[in-house]
Amino acid sequence: MNEPVPPVPRPPRSETREVVELKRLKTDQPELASAVDMQLALVEMQRRVQLRVPLPWISADSAWLQAQQQAGRALVRFSDIPLDWTDFRLIFRQTADILRRFDALDSAEHKTLVDMARDGNTLEPIVAQWYDATSGGTATRPADAPASIDQVLVLALRPFLSRCAEVLTQRTTLSANARCPFCGWEPEFAVILHSADRQLICGRCSGQWPFAALACPFCANHDRSLITSFATRDGRYRVSACDVCKRYLKAYDARHASRPVMIAVDSIATLPLDAIAMQRGYQ
Repeated sequence: MNEPVPPVPRPPRSETREVVELKRLKTDQPELASAVDMQLALVEMQRRVQLRVPLPWISADSAWLQAQQQAGRALVRFSDIPLDWTDFRLIFRQTADILRRFDALDSAEHKTLVDMARDGNTLEPIVAQWYDATSGGTATRPADAPASIDQVLVLALRPFLSRCAEVLTQRTTLSANARCPFCGWEPEFAVILHSADRQLICGRCSGQWPFAALACPFCANHDRSLITSFATRDGRYRVSACDVCKRYLKAYDARHASRPVMIAVDSIATLPLDAIAMQRGYQ
C-alpha cells in the first residue's frame, strides 16, 4: 500500500513594506518594541480587512466636491463608506482587543466596547452619529459612548475610509484645508516633498492634501517667528510647533530619505519626538 503523499507546505506570505520597516525599527530601536508590536498587530489586522473592501462608488460631480471643500465639509458622506457590518463589528472588537492587550485601554472600557460590538443594533447608529459629528456634520457625539471610542473607531474605520480617499484623490483638486478634505479629521502627520511643499496626512483615512509649509494647520497661525521647528540629527523627521495654540505636528522629510512616507512606521519611529515636544509644553 502506497504511503499518502504529504501536502506541499504553502510558502510564507510576503510581508508588506510597512511590516518589514516596522520589524527593522524594532531591531534598531528596541525601546520602541512594545509600540511596534501593537502597530504590527493593527497593521496586519487592517490589511486583512482592506483586501476585502471594494472601491466605493461615490456619486458626486466636481462642482459639489469643490463646494464641500469650500464649506469645510467632508467629501465622504457616511453612506459613501463601503461598510460591511459583519466585517466592521469584527474589526471593531479586534481593535479593542489589541489596544487592551497593550494596555492602551482599561478593562472596563474594553468590556463596554466589546459588548457594544456584539449588539449589532447598538453599534451602527453610534458609528453613523459619531462620523457625522466628526466630519463637519450637524450631529453631536454619542453621549453614552466611552471616551475611548474615538481611538477605536478611528482605527477600525481606516480600511474602509482609506478606500474612499483613494477614489476621491483621483477625482478632485484638493484645497489647502486645515482638516482632512476626505473625512474631516485632523492631520496626524505630514510629509515634506522634494519640492519643499508640505502634504498633511489624515489620522483617520490616511488621505493626503496640500497645506502651507510654514503655517499651523490647527489655528492658521502663519507668523514664522511663532513657529518653532526642530528635527532629528539625520534630518529625516521634523516637528513644527505653534507658539500660539501650543500644538505640534510631526513630518517626514522626503528630501532626506530613500523611501516614501509610511504613516504606520513613521508615527512610531517619531515617538521620541513626541516626548521632546511635550517636554517643551506643546500638545
